[in-house]
Amino acid sequence: MFMHIPSKAAALATLGALALSGATMTQAGAQSATTPAPEAHLRLQPSSAALAHCFPHASAKVEVKLTTDAIGKDRFTIEASGLQPRTDFTVFLLEQAGSPFGAAEYIGDFTTDWRGHATNRYDLIVEEAFAFNNVTQARTDLNSVGVWFADEKDDDACLGVHSPVTGFDGDGAAGVQMLNSRAAKLP
Repeated sequence: MFMHIPSKAAALATLGALALSGATMTQAGAQSATTPAPEAHLRLQPSSAALAHCFPHASAKVEVKLTTDAIGKDRFTIEASGLQPRTDFTVFLLEQAGSPFGAAEYIGDFTTDWRGHATNRYDLIVEEAFAFNNVTQARTDLNSVGVWFADEKDDDACLGVHSPVTGFDGDGAAGVQMLNSRAAKLP
């Protein structure tokens, strides 16, 4: 069996010809410069009627550029408005959008400005996000999104001083879930 192995000079000439023609070589599965990455979009809404009443214009848009296969991570962008001004919120990927939520992954925070608006971007794996229980060997996909008041007192103006304290913040003392993706799911 004869196999032709090009010389170093021939390989360089081929690469030079590609460069002159404007062609590019990419890894398998990578997005080319002219092909935009696929995207997923969700709209988050208040998690309860009481919160919707207190914040009638509250919502958030989530856009995820699905680039895990191409570059090893996705770009998750959240744009929120109609929220309580100058307030910190936490963002989670969830098994289930509403209570009891199931498995959850804390992905980051955002802080609203004086108008109750905020935008933040997180680079992480979203399309293939999952939780794994090593004891039971169970894998759980995380395809929903939820946003919590980061401080347990920040929901008091709407829900009263005896509103629930939840564990959805780094210090383990957050307020209630403010927004979620309801039935809409990420891929």
